[in-house]
Amino acid sequence: MTIIDSLLNDFFWRALIGGLGVALIAGPLGCFVVWRRMAYFGDTLAHSALLGIALSFLISVPLNVGVIITCVVIALVLVAFSRTRALATDTLLGILAHSALAIGLVTLSFMPDVRVDLTGLLFGDLLAMSRDDLLWIYGGSVVVLVLLVTLWQGLLMSTIHEELARVEGFPVERLRLVLMLMFSLVIAVAMKIVGVLLITALLIIPAASARRLARTPEHMAGLAMVFGFVAVGGGLALSWHLDTPAGPSVVVTAFLAFLVTYSTTARTAT
Repeated sequence: MTIIDSLLNDFFWRALIGGLGVALIAGPLGCFVVWRRMAYFGDTLAHSALLGIALSFLISVPLNVGVIITCVVIALVLVAFSRTRALATDTLLGILAHSALAIGLVTLSFMPDVRVDLTGLLFGDLLAMSRDDLLWIYGGSVVVLVLLVTLWQGLLMSTIHEELARVEGFPVERLRLVLMLMFSLVIAVAMKIVGVLLITALLIIPAASARRLARTPEHMAGLAMVFGFVAVGGGLALSWHLDTPAGPSVVVTAFLAFLVTYSTTARTAT
Protein backbone atom coordinates (compact mmCIF):
# COMPACT_ATOMS: atom_id res chain seq x y z
CA MET A 1 0.00 0.00 0.00
CA THR A 2 1.37 3.41 -1.00
CA ILE A 3 1.50 6.42 1.29
CA ILE A 4 -1.30 8.05 -0.73
CA ASP A 5 -3.53 4.98 -0.35
CA SER A 6 -2.80 4.94 3.36
CA LEU A 7 -3.79 8.60 3.70
CA LEU A 8 -6.97 8.16 1.66
CA ASN A 9 -8.00 5.19 3.80
CA ASP A 10 -7.89 7.32 6.97
CA PHE A 11 -11.05 9.40 7.51
CA PHE A 12 -9.16 12.27 9.21
CA TRP A 13 -6.72 12.71 6.34
CA ARG A 14 -9.52 12.47 3.76
CA ALA A 15 -11.33 15.23 5.65
CA LEU A 16 -8.20 17.40 5.74
CA ILE A 17 -7.38 16.85 2.05
CA GLY A 18 -10.99 17.59 1.05
CA GLY A 19 -11.19 20.68 3.27
CA LEU A 20 -7.96 22.09 1.85
CA GLY A 21 -9.27 21.52 -1.68
CA VAL A 22 -12.37 23.58 -0.92
CA ALA A 23 -10.32 26.33 0.76
CA LEU A 24 -8.16 26.49 -2.37
CA ILE A 25 -11.07 27.83 -4.43
CA ALA A 26 -13.31 29.34 -1.73
CA GLY A 27 -10.57 31.84 -0.83
CA PRO A 28 -10.10 33.60 -4.18
CA LEU A 29 -13.78 33.32 -5.11
CA GLY A 30 -14.73 34.71 -1.70
CA CYS A 31 -12.75 37.83 -2.56
CA PHE A 32 -15.29 38.61 -5.29
CA VAL A 33 -18.10 38.06 -2.79
CA VAL A 34 -16.48 40.67 -0.54
CA TRP A 35 -15.58 43.11 -3.31
CA ARG A 36 -19.00 42.93 -4.97
CA ARG A 37 -20.90 42.81 -1.65
CA MET A 38 -22.60 39.59 -2.71
CA ALA A 39 -22.89 37.90 0.68
CA TYR A 40 -26.67 37.66 0.52
CA PHE A 41 -26.43 36.35 -3.04
CA GLY A 42 -24.11 33.59 -1.79
CA ASP A 43 -26.62 32.76 0.95
CA THR A 44 -29.38 32.48 -1.64
CA LEU A 45 -27.43 30.02 -3.76
CA ALA A 46 -26.39 28.04 -0.68
CA HIS A 47 -29.98 27.75 0.55
CA SER A 48 -31.10 26.60 -2.89
CA ALA A 49 -28.66 23.69 -2.61
CA LEU A 50 -31.19 21.79 -0.49
CA LEU A 51 -33.71 22.10 -3.32
CA GLY A 52 -30.98 20.72 -5.59
CA ILE A 53 -30.57 17.72 -3.30
CA ALA A 54 -34.30 16.99 -3.52
CA LEU A 55 -34.10 17.36 -7.31
CA SER A 56 -31.20 14.87 -7.38
CA PHE A 57 -33.33 12.20 -5.74
CA LEU A 58 -36.30 12.94 -8.03
CA ILE A 59 -34.35 12.57 -11.28
CA SER A 60 -31.75 10.07 -9.98
CA VAL A 61 -28.57 12.08 -10.58
CA PRO A 62 -25.57 12.58 -8.26
CA LEU A 63 -26.21 15.13 -5.49
CA ASN A 64 -23.50 17.47 -6.75
CA VAL A 65 -25.02 17.54 -10.25
CA GLY A 66 -28.49 18.35 -8.88
CA VAL A 67 -27.07 21.12 -6.69
CA ILE A 68 -25.14 22.68 -9.58
CA ILE A 69 -28.20 22.59 -11.86
CA THR A 70 -30.44 24.18 -9.22
CA CYS A 71 -27.91 26.87 -8.27
CA VAL A 72 -27.40 27.81 -11.92
CA VAL A 73 -31.17 28.05 -12.49
CA ILE A 74 -31.61 30.20 -9.36
CA ALA A 75 -28.73 32.44 -10.49
CA LEU A 76 -30.33 32.90 -13.93
CA VAL A 77 -33.68 33.69 -12.30
CA LEU A 78 -31.96 36.31 -10.15
CA VAL A 79 -30.39 37.92 -13.20
CA ALA A 80 -33.70 37.97 -15.07
CA PHE A 81 -35.67 39.44 -12.16
CA SER A 82 -33.00 41.99 -11.29
CA ARG A 83 -33.26 43.41 -14.82
CA THR A 84 -36.98 44.05 -14.43
CA ARG A 85 -36.39 46.01 -11.20
CA ALA A 86 -39.87 44.98 -10.03
CA LEU A 87 -38.44 44.21 -6.57
CA ALA A 88 -35.48 45.48 -4.58
CA THR A 89 -32.53 43.10 -4.89
CA ASP A 90 -32.35 42.27 -1.19
CA THR A 91 -36.09 41.53 -1.12
CA LEU A 92 -35.79 39.23 -4.13
CA LEU A 93 -32.80 37.43 -2.62
CA GLY A 94 -34.65 36.93 0.66
CA ILE A 95 -37.68 35.48 -1.11
CA LEU A 96 -35.68 33.06 -3.23
CA ALA A 97 -33.31 31.99 -0.44
CA HIS A 98 -35.92 30.99 2.10
CA SER A 99 -38.41 29.70 -0.46
CA ALA A 100 -35.83 27.40 -2.06
CA LEU A 101 -34.78 26.08 1.36
CA ALA A 102 -38.40 25.47 2.42
CA ILE A 103 -39.39 23.86 -0.88
CA GLY A 104 -36.38 21.56 -0.64
CA LEU A 105 -37.30 20.47 2.89
CA VAL A 106 -40.97 19.94 1.98
CA THR A 107 -40.03 17.97 -1.14
CA LEU A 108 -37.74 15.70 0.86
CA SER A 109 -40.55 15.07 3.35
CA PHE A 110 -42.60 13.56 0.51
CA MET A 111 -39.88 10.96 -0.10
CA PRO A 112 -40.32 8.47 2.76
CA ASP A 113 -38.10 5.91 1.05
CA VAL A 114 -35.19 8.33 0.84
CA ARG A 115 -32.99 8.48 3.91
CA VAL A 116 -31.33 11.87 4.19
CA ASP A 117 -29.04 13.10 6.96
CA LEU A 118 -30.45 16.62 7.21
CA THR A 119 -28.01 17.63 9.95
CA GLY A 120 -25.09 16.63 7.75
CA LEU A 121 -26.54 18.48 4.76
CA LEU A 122 -27.30 21.64 6.72
CA PHE A 123 -24.12 21.80 8.83
CA GLY A 124 -21.67 19.56 6.97
CA ASP A 125 -20.21 16.13 7.59
CA LEU A 126 -16.53 16.69 6.93
CA LEU A 127 -15.37 13.53 8.70
CA ALA A 128 -17.55 11.39 6.42
CA MET A 129 -15.58 12.47 3.35
CA SER A 130 -15.24 9.69 0.74
CA ARG A 131 -12.86 9.21 -2.18
CA ASP A 132 -15.65 10.16 -4.58
CA ASP A 133 -16.14 13.40 -2.65
CA LEU A 134 -12.44 14.15 -3.06
CA LEU A 135 -12.70 13.61 -6.81
CA TRP A 136 -15.62 16.06 -6.98
CA ILE A 137 -13.78 18.62 -4.86
CA TYR A 138 -10.52 18.56 -6.77
CA GLY A 139 -12.22 18.24 -10.15
CA GLY A 140 -14.31 21.32 -9.32
CA SER A 141 -11.25 23.11 -7.93
CA VAL A 142 -9.31 22.63 -11.16
CA VAL A 143 -12.23 23.97 -13.23
CA VAL A 144 -12.72 27.04 -11.00
CA LEU A 145 -9.00 27.82 -10.75
CA VAL A 146 -8.55 27.60 -14.53
CA LEU A 147 -11.53 29.94 -15.04
CA LEU A 148 -10.27 32.37 -12.40
CA VAL A 149 -6.77 32.55 -13.88
CA THR A 150 -8.09 32.88 -17.43
CA LEU A 151 -10.76 35.49 -16.65
CA TRP A 152 -9.06 37.28 -13.74
CA GLN A 153 -8.50 40.62 -15.49
CA GLY A 154 -12.04 40.80 -16.84
CA LEU A 155 -13.62 39.76 -13.54
CA LEU A 156 -11.49 42.25 -11.63
CA MET A 157 -12.15 45.11 -14.03
CA SER A 158 -15.91 44.52 -14.06
CA THR A 159 -15.83 44.41 -10.26
CA ILE A 160 -13.92 47.67 -9.91
CA HIS A 161 -15.78 49.65 -12.58
CA GLU A 162 -18.41 47.92 -14.70
CA GLU A 163 -18.87 50.73 -17.21
CA LEU A 164 -15.14 51.06 -17.78
CA ALA A 165 -14.94 47.29 -18.30
CA ARG A 166 -17.58 47.58 -21.03
CA VAL A 167 -15.60 50.36 -22.72
CA GLU A 168 -12.46 48.21 -22.57
CA GLY A 169 -14.35 45.46 -24.40
CA PHE A 170 -14.86 42.97 -21.58
CA PRO A 171 -18.08 40.89 -21.86
CA VAL A 172 -19.48 42.04 -18.50
CA GLU A 173 -22.76 40.08 -18.63
CA ARG A 174 -21.02 36.88 -19.66
CA LEU A 175 -18.42 37.32 -16.92
CA ARG A 176 -21.20 37.77 -14.35
CA LEU A 177 -22.81 34.51 -15.47
CA VAL A 178 -19.49 32.66 -15.35
CA LEU A 179 -18.92 34.00 -11.83
CA MET A 180 -22.33 32.70 -10.79
CA LEU A 181 -21.50 29.33 -12.34
CA MET A 182 -18.30 29.21 -10.30
CA PHE A 183 -20.25 30.04 -7.14
CA SER A 184 -22.63 27.19 -7.94
CA LEU A 185 -19.78 24.75 -8.43
CA VAL A 186 -18.07 25.77 -5.18
CA ILE A 187 -21.31 25.42 -3.23
CA ALA A 188 -21.85 21.96 -4.69
CA VAL A 189 -18.40 20.70 -3.70
CA ALA A 190 -18.28 22.54 -0.35
CA MET A 191 -21.63 21.19 0.80
CA LYS A 192 -19.97 18.16 2.40
CA ILE A 193 -17.53 20.36 4.32
CA VAL A 194 -19.66 22.91 6.16
CA GLY A 195 -23.23 22.27 4.96
CA VAL A 196 -25.60 24.50 3.03
CA LEU A 197 -26.18 26.88 5.95
CA LEU A 198 -22.48 27.64 6.53
CA ILE A 199 -21.00 27.63 3.02
CA THR A 200 -21.18 31.42 2.66
CA ALA A 201 -19.17 31.80 5.86
CA LEU A 202 -16.31 29.81 4.32
CA LEU A 203 -16.41 32.12 1.30
CA ILE A 204 -16.61 35.40 3.21
CA ILE A 205 -14.62 35.10 6.44
CA PRO A 206 -11.19 34.09 5.03
CA ALA A 207 -11.53 36.76 2.32
CA ALA A 208 -12.49 39.40 4.89
CA SER A 209 -9.49 38.44 7.02
CA ALA A 210 -7.18 38.64 4.00
CA ARG A 211 -8.51 42.07 3.05
CA ARG A 212 -7.06 43.48 6.28
CA LEU A 213 -3.53 42.46 5.27
CA ALA A 214 -3.48 42.52 1.47
CA ARG A 215 -2.00 45.29 -0.66
CA THR A 216 -3.16 44.06 -4.07
CA PRO A 217 -6.16 41.99 -5.27
CA GLU A 218 -3.87 39.09 -6.15
CA HIS A 219 -2.25 39.26 -2.71
CA MET A 220 -5.70 39.20 -1.12
CA ALA A 221 -6.71 36.11 -3.13
CA GLY A 222 -3.56 34.28 -2.02
CA LEU A 223 -4.00 35.27 1.62
CA ALA A 224 -7.66 34.20 1.51
CA MET A 225 -6.46 30.72 0.50
CA VAL A 226 -4.07 30.69 3.45
CA PHE A 227 -6.77 31.77 5.90
CA GLY A 228 -9.01 29.05 4.45
CA PHE A 229 -6.27 26.46 5.03
CA VAL A 230 -5.90 27.68 8.62
CA ALA A 231 -9.66 27.44 9.15
CA VAL A 232 -9.83 23.87 7.86
CA GLY A 233 -6.75 22.66 9.74
CA GLY A 234 -7.69 24.43 12.96
CA GLY A 235 -11.33 23.36 12.72
CA LEU A 236 -10.41 19.72 12.29
CA ALA A 237 -7.96 19.90 15.20
CA LEU A 238 -10.68 21.50 17.35
CA SER A 239 -13.15 18.81 16.34
CA TRP A 240 -10.62 16.04 17.03
CA HIS A 241 -9.61 17.22 20.50
CA LEU A 242 -12.94 18.61 21.78
CA ASP A 243 -15.33 16.28 19.92
CA THR A 244 -17.16 19.23 18.32
CA PRO A 245 -18.97 19.17 14.92
CA ALA A 246 -16.32 19.42 12.21
CA GLY A 247 -18.09 21.83 9.82
CA PRO A 248 -19.08 24.43 12.43
CA SER A 249 -15.61 24.08 14.01
CA VAL A 250 -14.04 25.14 10.69
CA VAL A 251 -16.22 28.26 10.63
CA VAL A 252 -15.45 29.04 14.30
CA THR A 253 -11.71 28.80 13.55
CA ALA A 254 -12.12 31.11 10.54
CA PHE A 255 -13.96 33.60 12.76
CA LEU A 256 -11.25 33.48 15.45
CA ALA A 257 -8.61 34.15 12.78
CA PHE A 258 -10.72 37.08 11.56
CA LEU A 259 -10.94 38.53 15.09
CA VAL A 260 -7.19 38.19 15.63
CA THR A 261 -6.42 39.78 12.26
CA TYR A 262 -8.74 42.74 12.75
CA SER A 263 -7.65 43.38 16.32
CA THR A 264 -3.90 43.35 15.60
CA THR A 265 -3.53 45.03 12.20
CA ALA A 266 -4.33 48.32 10.52
CA ARG A 267 -6.73 48.42 7.60
CA THR A 268 -5.29 48.41 4.06
CA ALA A 269 -6.82 49.94 0.96
CA THR A 270 -7.59 46.68 -0.90
